[in-house]
Amino acid sequence: MIIYDAGALVAAERNVRSLWALHDAALRRDLSPVVPAGVLAQVWRSGPQANLSRLLRGCTVAPLDETLARTVGTLCGQAGTSDVVDASVVVLAHVMAAPVVTGDADDLRALAGAAGWPITLHEI
Repeated sequence: MIIYDAGALVAAERNVRSLWALHDAALRRDLSPVVPAGVLAQVWRSGPQANLSRLLRGCTVAPLDETLARTVGTLCGQAGTSDVVDASVVVLAHVMAAPVVTGDADDLRALAGAAGWPITLHEI
């Protein structure tokens, strides 16, 4: 399992080779990358976004249900932030014991640290 945050999706749309290599390797190992729904909302804009659409075909979009939302809100309170999208990435990484592909490692590291959770980050 691997989780993509906004930086990974932006890299896909910009056709960054290292992201596509990582994505292809995950798919070859039958790993379906997870995209938190808030992350998708953060990067989706009107227009074709062909590369992003292609990436999403191989991903699972994780909804923000009530249970996850409560945990995300608690983490935001612990960290003193209102960034529910980044917090949702960290919570999913913790719950799924999965690494995160990100363009913003510092914010995710700070959130995980506020909860005392280890996190594995791969900067793209």
